Order: sequence, then structure tokens, then C-alpha cells
Amino acid sequence: MLTDTHTHLNASQFDDDREEVIERARQQGVSRIINIGFNRETIPTSIELTERFDFIYSAVGWHPQDAIDMRADDLDWIEELCKKEKVVAIGEIGLDYYWDTSPKDVQHRVFREQIRLARRIGMPIAIHNREAHQDIVQLLREEKAEDVGGVMHCYSGSWETAKLCLDMNFYISFGGPITFKNARQPKEVLTQVPLDRLLIETDAPYLTPHPHRGKRNETGYVRLVAEAAAELKGVTLEEIAAITSDNATRLFGMPAL
Repeated sequence: MLTDTHTHLNASQFDDDREEVIERARQQGVSRIINIGFNRETIPTSIELTERFDFIYSAVGWHPQDAIDMRADDLDWIEELCKKEKVVAIGEIGLDYYWDTSPKDVQHRVFREQIRLARRIGMPIAIHNREAHQDIVQLLREEKAEDVGGVMHCYSGSWETAKLCLDMNFYISFGGPITFKNARQPKEVLTQVPLDRLLIETDAPYLTPHPHRGKRNETGYVRLVAEAAAELKGVTLEEIAAITSDNATRLFGMPAL
């Protein structure tokens, strides 16, 4: 009953064996997948996956690294795609101060526009946040993002910031880093996040969990994330799978497993 709430199966890293990767995920107990389309190239291929596989859903949005390339008609396109039954969120959107590919003011504008779109159509949002914790919280507050809520994807911040996000109707999602021996902060934050606001993900092909670290990540490895989360929370793998899948059902408005 595992749900991978954030993956990139349409990435070029899977071009040679995509169907095999998806089958391996199914064999690991992955019942549902949310694939992310985040720019002009990846949005169409993410939608294609939802049309080929009944257990794959999609989020569509504009990544902050690509913010400088976003046009007004792209926002209209995202709004139109959100009418599709299997598009369940706007994302991944947010701020990225690590990669110097889009100016901060452009990132802010594109982020605000997509939050406003989400509020207008009643769609949750999936947040990308890299080295921008304070500004993410500020913009979410200013744009009243609590009206729709969403998920803090692959959370890497402090518990203090996580509490602010929880107060704004957000779920906190964890990926491969919680399996790393030296990842003290995400493990500590996970132990404090309420079970009913917890999600798991892979972000495949990135952030591969132990013991496969250094290799390509796969959606099936969400089981390793679930195992680590279960141990940190003191519950069984079956319980963490059911709880996080139920949380995904509630947040994204998907049919229950």
C-alpha cells in the first residue's frame, strides 16, 4: 500500500528501462505514484504516464530553476491541465537559492502566480525549497497558501520551520536522506511530525536511499524510505505504508487504495 508522492519517472535516466522500473516498484508494494511535471518539456511526458498507467497520477507546475523561462500562456496551460482527473496538485513550485539559474525576483513572481492559481482553482501545491526557508514561509503566508495547503517536498529544514508549515495546512514529506547515517536533522524532524501529516517519496532518480546511495534512485526504493520512517516513528512498515497512503489520499483527493 505504499504511495510515492514525488518521483520523476519521465526523466531521461529511465529511458532505457522505464517499464521495468515501474514493474519493480509494483513488486515492492508501491500501489500509487505521483509523477512530477515541472517545465515545458516534462509536463507533457508526465501527463502521458498518467494516461498509460492507472496507478500513476501527476502534479504539474513550474520549477523555480526554470522560472525565467515561464510565459503567461504557460500559466494558462497549467490551469487547463489541472482540469484533468489525474492531475492532483500544482508543483513542484517554490524557491531555489542553490542553483543560480533564475533571478530571485523572477522566482518570487512565478511562485506567487502559481499559489494564486492554486487558490483560485482549489488545488494543493507541492513545494520545492532549497536554501530558501525564510522566504518560502513568508511568501506562503503572504499569498494565503493555507487556503489550499499542500506538501513540503523532500523536507530538509528545521523543526521550527516545519511547525510553521504545519500551521499553514501543509504535510511534510521525507525521502532518501532519512536513510543516511549522517542526516541528523531530517530524522529528528520526522520524529516530531504528526503521523497524520507525514508523507514519503523518492524524488527518483535523485536522492537515492541507503544502501543504494550513489546510484540511480527508483520509485520502488520508497519502501526503504518507509522502513526508515517506521523505525523512527516506532511503528511497523505496514502501519507507515497505510498511514502515509491515507494522508496522500486525503491531501490530493485521490481514490482510496
